[in-house]
Amino acid sequence: MTNMTNRVPMNMLAQFDEVAIFQTAAFAHNDVDEPAAQNQRIGQKGQANYGELNLGLHVHDNATKVLDNRMRLLTAINEQLADDLTDQRHGINSLHWVSQVHGKEIYNADATALNMAPMAADAIVSQQSGRGLAIMTADCVPIVLYQPTSGKIAAIHAGWQGLACGVIQETIKRFTESGAIQAWIGVCISQENYEVNTDVRDKLLAGCITNQTLSDKHIDDFVALFSTPSYNDKIKLDLPKLAAMQLEAASAMVMKDLPVACSYADTHYYSYRRQTHMQQPATGRMALVIVRR
Repeated sequence: MTNMTNRVPMNMLAQFDEVAIFQTAAFAHNDVDEPAAQNQRIGQKGQANYGELNLGLHVHDNATKVLDNRMRLLTAINEQLADDLTDQRHGINSLHWVSQVHGKEIYNADATALNMAPMAADAIVSQQSGRGLAIMTADCVPIVLYQPTSGKIAAIHAGWQGLACGVIQETIKRFTESGAIQAWIGVCISQENYEVNTDVRDKLLAGCITNQTLSDKHIDDFVALFSTPSYNDKIKLDLPKLAAMQLEAASAMVMKDLPVACSYADTHYYSYRRQTHMQQPATGRMALVIVRR
């Protein structure tokens, strides 16, 4: 993992001949994790916390600043690729974003011209070089896919609603050529910090059954596999584990072992749940990005 704190708060998670994967953050990982620094990252009660690299246009931040952050991200990615390339191939010329709606619509970035008004979708696919696909999160599970045989890449936004409605399975169906599909799961909320009512788990289970996103064995063991009791009819859900098992059920290979960093527990990242607990009106969004040169 390559730390890029000297440019923007972003890490390179993986790199191959033509593909690289990046995880952005709210704050750089170059400070000591002491109480004063952590409190500064958490922000103040009642005040929006947009961090150092908010990429979300929908969270009432200054739009000009957010667009500038997206350009900074594109520049930093290309600088990182230039640093790591030995054959001097060019980088990427565009980043594609979507307006995420917690569904299973798939946006084909190759079929539509890049537009300032993003498509309403929760996944993006592309097979063209010179492009990056970005998925924004602040607790939900971000996923990127790569199929070496076809060169196709994808990025997926999977909160509990997306996991229920089958967004992972629908995206993988767009990989129509033969060959292994590799998957990476980015920073998201951990089971320890994702407490919900039992009806959320029940809706999630019902969706997995309806959309056939898990094996029969995993469906039978759903409660034990993905939830632990909390208190007062509440449970804690393991969204990254469920995402990983849905990926495997759809014949994708998860390339990095769980657990990933927890967006709620690690204050270097954005967390919608932390925003709620802090009674803040808004917080920023980070991105998991896959690029194909």
